[in-house]
Amino acid sequence: MIDRALRLVPDEYASLTPRLITVTAAQALSQAAAYCLLVPVLEALFDGDTGMAWFWTAIMAVVVAVMGVLTFLQATLGLRIAVGMQLGLQTRLGDKLNALPLGWFETQNAAQLSRIVVDNVREIQGAVAYLTAKLITSVLVPLGVAVGMLFVDWRIAVAMLIAAPVLFAVNRLGNRAFLRADERTHVAAAEAETRVVEFAQAQPILRAFGAVGSGNRALDCALEAQKKAATRNVVSAVTGVIVFGLVVQAVFLALTYVVVGQVTGGTVSAAAAIALIAVSARFIEPLNQAAQIGNALRSASASVDGASDLLAEPVLPEHDSPVALGAPEVVFESVSFGYDAESPVVSDVSFTVAPGTTTAIVGPSGAGKTTLLRLVARYADVDSGSIRVGGHDVRTQPTETLLNQLSLVFQNVYLFDRSIAENIRVGRPDASDADIRWAGAIARVDEIADRLPDGYDSPVGEGGTTLSGGERQRVSIARALLKDAPIVLLDEATSALDPHSEAVVIRGIHELTKDKTVIVVAHRLATIAHADQILFLDGGRIVEHGTHDELLALGSRYAGFWNERARSRGWRLDSAPA
Repeated sequence: MIDRALRLVPDEYASLTPRLITVTAAQALSQAAAYCLLVPVLEALFDGDTGMAWFWTAIMAVVVAVMGVLTFLQATLGLRIAVGMQLGLQTRLGDKLNALPLGWFETQNAAQLSRIVVDNVREIQGAVAYLTAKLITSVLVPLGVAVGMLFVDWRIAVAMLIAAPVLFAVNRLGNRAFLRADERTHVAAAEAETRVVEFAQAQPILRAFGAVGSGNRALDCALEAQKKAATRNVVSAVTGVIVFGLVVQAVFLALTYVVVGQVTGGTVSAAAAIALIAVSARFIEPLNQAAQIGNALRSASASVDGASDLLAEPVLPEHDSPVALGAPEVVFESVSFGYDAESPVVSDVSFTVAPGTTTAIVGPSGAGKTTLLRLVARYADVDSGSIRVGGHDVRTQPTETLLNQLSLVFQNVYLFDRSIAENIRVGRPDASDADIRWAGAIARVDEIADRLPDGYDSPVGEGGTTLSGGERQRVSIARALLKDAPIVLLDEATSALDPHSEAVVIRGIHELTKDKTVIVVAHRLATIAHADQILFLDGGRIVEHGTHDELLALGSRYAGFWNERARSRGWRLDSAPA
């Protein structure tokens, strides 16, 4: 795990890692040397040789001073890496998220992404900067003590060298069960976080259908699963610590037995025996700490995996070479695409949207209409065929160049937890306040701002929760107006709006699409009828293509669709007969 964690250290701090390891190793060996020097100091004191006692004490003081300096350097390097890693790794993860295809986010768990970027980075930071140093110390101090004991009594040294791997083996066996339990805990925690966020955001729906309290089975099950996973984790950890602690005590007793045996055999003096028992205790202590460090490292392992997996996600090939854009035209040539190889969403789709014209895409739910819009914006790359925007394949354009040609107004409007003005300014970050108010006036956002205490500076809440659906659409149209891109991709979202909101949004859409190249997934009959061309999509294929009048005269799929929509406009609830 350590090697994978070290690979996550930002490049500008990577050179500090070998220095941290070197300093930590030197500090651990100096610590071991200080423990070993206790033997000649006590022997000299018991023999009454004051001169030699002071000599060995002076050497020990120098070693301890060196150890103090190295400890300071180790802490300083660890802190620099920790601070740099938090910012550097989060920036790297942010850059990765920015480079991933837009379609990737539609299948991801927002709570899990937040956990990776915030909580997991913190755990990785601690693992690299602090736990790595402690792990090195827990290995090198016992090893250094064992080697130092070779100069005192080889039998004690051999006993220590045998005891160390035995303890590590026992610790490793206990780790496996804990690691499996810890992985289940991470999965359960992510699910619980998702359900808690869902529970908070969906209160109106949950209360309307009585799915609160004991009625919210999804949240209850997630919390219960998290509780069980945490319980198993604690049991595994405690069991491992208890077993390892017992083995540690057994090893210490065995070393004490060996030392006492050497005293009774006359091989080691009583003074040396006292020192050796003290040194044995110091030999055992880092090994005991290794178990606790191992638990922390295993916990960090899941965090390393999460960050590494995110960084390993494939991104769409990016072209940095500038392109000379032509007219705002969109061309589909034999386009096929599926989110997986077995289930194509669109198949062999070809059509052209001439500059300044409107193309309406209609058809039943699941036909692939919204997917066509998203492919224009390169949410994903097509499996076969090509899409040209402004005369160039979208795959050969820099992402910024492609998106600068497009204004996107989709059904699901997301607003940031900022002010109305800041949400509109997303359309053009360098826009002035006057520009924002111009776009807001056209989209009738000014009506919203006028009723709020801080006007355009009023916060809209997370996801725009303080605004209605129609009001969020107005803000979305205002930022698209502000961007003023030559091509508009519009997934109309007026069917769920009240008549006033629908009328306001439609006026904004008319202003947005004036003199623009427009591709619209159409729901309103007026939008369909006035389109320059209509594509009827079914099963991922264009089954009919033409103007409104041409398709009505054909009397086939589109005509039936039109008639059904026309009849639904007059639908009403009649009172039940008495």
